[in-house]
Amino acid sequence: MLDRIRASIPALPPAEQRVAKLVLQDPRGFASMPVGDLAERAHVSKPTVVRFCRSVGYDGLADFKLKLAGVVNEGVPFVHRAVDEDDKPSDIIVKVIDNAVSALLKYRNDAASHAFERAMAAMTTSGQQHGRVEFYGVGNSGFVAQDAQLKLFRLGVNSVALSDGHVQVMSATMLGEKDCAIIISNSGRSRDLIDVAEIVLKKGATLIAITASGSPLARLTLESGQILLAADHPEDHERYSPMVSRMLHLMIIDILTTGVALRLGQEMRPVLQDIKRNLRTRRYVSNAGA
Repeated sequence: MLDRIRASIPALPPAEQRVAKLVLQDPRGFASMPVGDLAERAHVSKPTVVRFCRSVGYDGLADFKLKLAGVVNEGVPFVHRAVDEDDKPSDIIVKVIDNAVSALLKYRNDAASHAFERAMAAMTTSGQQHGRVEFYGVGNSGFVAQDAQLKLFRLGVNSVALSDGHVQVMSATMLGEKDCAIIISNSGRSRDLIDVAEIVLKKGATLIAITASGSPLARLTLESGQILLAADHPEDHERYSPMVSRMLHLMIIDILTTGVALRLGQEMRPVLQDIKRNLRTRRYVSNAGA
């Protein structure tokens, strides 16, 4: 949480930057002080303190202080242990699993529920208005985009996953105000994906970025008032592929699609039941003919 706030400072207005610096200087004190004292110490107004909390993805001051208190008072041990060349299989098992579990637990404490609420609402609205929900990613993130599309289209939402840069540009150019674009990027530094994000903004579609705090893509998203779902983690990219980031991104997709499914409600149950029935029938016929 503190790393995310630190990374977000350049994208915040000057007054909110002072609040962010106050949090970083004394997180424990910030979590326990009344809003008047916080405003006085940061030399800002009370509404500015609340705006800062919302700018970094929380519902408000109460939600922010609750999460902050959890970080400073309890926290989650997060020790990233890189895989070494001389590791035995037993060492690899422990390190890979421990890294994944620690990252997931850390994200549970850091996740900004306000940002997820906005993202779920935007995706649901696009689905209900027969707009498009498009997922963009390259490399490992492209596979996450495909997983997202498979989960969402079962809900009757017009969704696609795109991993080719030229196709992404063409598709983003055809977006409109009813549409959503979810850009998934581990580094947040891909020039192609940043170009796509800029096109999405020009077209008036909702931009949702799943990426690292402080990255160019994250800054563009925050500065334009769009939705950032930050996923931060240490990882040794020279030794092995970004396994933890992929798991975090898949988990974020699961959270989003579950929230959309709940919001769409009863109207989708007949469709899902029909899908399951047809799949069962297909398997039965296939097995019978084998």
